[in-house]
Amino acid sequence: MSGTDWLVDAVIALGAFGFGLLQMSASANLMIPDDFIRRLLGVRTITLSGWGILMVALTCIPLTVRRRLPWVVFVVTTLLWAFFEMQMGATTLSLVGPLIALFTVAYECTKYEAALAGGVLLVTVAGCAFFAPTSSLAMLMLVQNTAIVVAVAFAGFALHARQDSVKALAARAAEAERTREIHAEKRVEEERLRIAREVHDITAHSLSAVSIQSAAAAALIQTDPEAAKHALDNIRKTSKDALSEMRGMIAVLRDGSSDADIQPMMGIDELSGLKDYLEEAGLAVSLRVDGRKDTLPAYISMALYGISREAATNIVRHSHASKASISLTINSDVAMLDIEDDGCGIKSDAPMGHGIEGMRERVKVLGGTFYISPSNTAGTKISVRIPVAHVDIH
Repeated sequence: MSGTDWLVDAVIALGAFGFGLLQMSASANLMIPDDFIRRLLGVRTITLSGWGILMVALTCIPLTVRRRLPWVVFVVTTLLWAFFEMQMGATTLSLVGPLIALFTVAYECTKYEAALAGGVLLVTVAGCAFFAPTSSLAMLMLVQNTAIVVAVAFAGFALHARQDSVKALAARAAEAERTREIHAEKRVEEERLRIAREVHDITAHSLSAVSIQSAAAAALIQTDPEAAKHALDNIRKTSKDALSEMRGMIAVLRDGSSDADIQPMMGIDELSGLKDYLEEAGLAVSLRVDGRKDTLPAYISMALYGISREAATNIVRHSHASKASISLTINSDVAMLDIEDDGCGIKSDAPMGHGIEGMRERVKVLGGTFYISPSNTAGTKISVRIPVAHVDIH
């Protein structure tokens, strides 16, 4: 508890003490104005003597630690009040101390503890009522005190329930904020992985082409300068295209308003460029595209080209193949891409590299299937199936 809490409880205890003195001196006259009836009922009004002030003080002083020791304060104030009621005949002794202690238990503790404390105080006031001088006064005290105890217990419990509701709402709001942050971080991570895949595809594909063409140029520069010049031209074109793509990606990262985000992305119309790339690497390549390419959504076209480019790069860099084939079939329901080579193949227990995992993720996002397996020619075959209609992008 803070210093302010202690001060508040001290003020409450002092206020309860003042209220108790006022009630002790005036309540009998207020409840039963006629002096004859008061005497008939046996109502004894306690004057503000030193002993009366002490009784009120003893039932209120414990309230200064009510939030620190709610049950202890409740038990002490209740026992003191009951003792004075039964032993001293203090029929107008204020119940304010036990009532505030009951409210504190109902507010600070569980609902079961609140019900228990309320029941204890109800039994206490009911028992003390029978010590009244007359049965009429006993009934009056019983009805009055019972109603007050029930009201105070419900007030404390209601405030406790409201506090719990406020805390629950705050917790849900905090959880919702954490969930939004997690989703935002997940989207950032997905975008980071996407960019990493794109950079990997661009650099691996382009550098492989540059390496092949530079080797060819070095070999032909003495014997066939014209062919060497053609190879160097291809190096320049490949490097320029790669730099253009990289600049576009960097521009998007720097500024979303850049012209780079409205540049057309490469799709299946560029598959012929992959065929040329493979042929320049010394492979015999067959390319077949069946179906209407214009019916294919742009994002599927881009994904298929990205997968084909990564597969072509892997063939050149790792397969040691002499032949390769690219087959794309498009119909109204599915786009089917098959890429096959006659190279060294893959081992079933070999770990998959980032490029293959990137291809698999592209297909998964589009709700398709991705398979990589040994081909009929002992090389590697990649089969991709992506639904065209009603694609659910996750």
